[in-house]
Amino acid sequence: MMKKSLLGALAFGLATSTSAFAQTEIQWWHAMTGANNEVVNRLADEFNNSQKDYKDVVSYKGQYADTLNAGIAAFRAGNAPHILQVFEVGTATMMGARGAVKPVYQMMAEAGEKFDPKAYLPAITGYYSTAKGEMLSFPFNSSSMVMWINKDELKKAGVNEIPKTWPEVFEAGKKLKAAGHDTCGFSNAWASWANVEQFSAWHNIPMATKANGLDGFDTEMKFNSPAHVKHLQNLVDLQKDKTYDYSGRDSKSEGRFTSGECAIFLTSSGFYGNVKANAKFDFTSVPMPYYPDIQGAPQNSIIGGASLWVMGGKKAEEYKGVAKFFAFLSDTDRQAKLHQESGYLPITKAAYEKTKASGFYEKNPVLETPLKELTNKEPTENSRGLRFGNMVQIRDVISEEIEAALAGQKPAKDALDAAVTRSNQILRQFERTVR
Repeated sequence: MMKKSLLGALAFGLATSTSAFAQTEIQWWHAMTGANNEVVNRLADEFNNSQKDYKDVVSYKGQYADTLNAGIAAFRAGNAPHILQVFEVGTATMMGARGAVKPVYQMMAEAGEKFDPKAYLPAITGYYSTAKGEMLSFPFNSSSMVMWINKDELKKAGVNEIPKTWPEVFEAGKKLKAAGHDTCGFSNAWASWANVEQFSAWHNIPMATKANGLDGFDTEMKFNSPAHVKHLQNLVDLQKDKTYDYSGRDSKSEGRFTSGECAIFLTSSGFYGNVKANAKFDFTSVPMPYYPDIQGAPQNSIIGGASLWVMGGKKAEEYKGVAKFFAFLSDTDRQAKLHQESGYLPITKAAYEKTKASGFYEKNPVLETPLKELTNKEPTENSRGLRFGNMVQIRDVISEEIEAALAGQKPAKDALDAAVTRSNQILRQFERTVR
């Protein structure tokens, strides 16, 4: 009898001990590559080492569109992660996915975690919030588009001043090509983001009605204006001899800059970590170029990058872990370090002020470029941001039509007219699903 009691007590003690030390796993799916992938892994490790109750498990799921599609498919199959990194153009799609997401403001309140939306930079949080200022997702790697410059190659080509306007970029591209850059005078990643979305905001031209979708899903595309057509036609003309050379729909082509092939390259400010790690030349970043004959340009740029969405249908204890992780990410010192190492924007006012007060930007002006763009002027209806449903598909349509024009298959105006028509069809399909 005594032996049985002893065994029972031991078994109970073991079960209690195991239960006490069991960690709740938090699955985080992301789309970060290269140096930024290392940042994600480090953040998870730091969080895991900072406490014993939760374990953050990270999984790379491919490029942004791949990660979004994987998350949606996983939710439908009943095995979604707790946290899904979604790029900014997926915001409307996530907002329309009823039941699939847990709003961040609601989760933080229910978990009893300290959370003040006013502590975050409004230029960033406005993108991911309701009209009432309620944060739906957690800003993570916010960026904007900048123009990366290989200063050594520009100098060799006789380009004495870094270009500020599009005509100056075209001239610099021709000089670079003449100096031996046979395959690329200048280029850009993210075809739609560069040549339609940011181009529109930077020139204070509407991409669509209803403040580019921010004021309602019943928006209509308008990016076939004379200015848009003129810009695409210039690229078509310069593509013929590779003064401009097309680099695709996403970020896979960014290595063309770090390898030295393209000495002028427009892409995300979040590319900084990879440039710093891989470029063997003197580099910098400057604001996007503009057309000086368009009145009011340059205006302000818009947010890129991604935020962290919390998926629906999880247990309260798991949401507590996610809330603790978001509080961990919001720490001022951690945010300042993350900004200074990755090139992504600081998401809190305190982290920005801390970085600025330390004199960091004086030594590293590259990291202030996107902040200067975003705050260049007070945003207008044309430059507050974008919110289009099924934007992933719309981007593919825009890129497809740009590619057709660059390949000489149709005139620039016909390509943009077709892109507008097809995009509006996609918007109407989305509008029907969220009614």
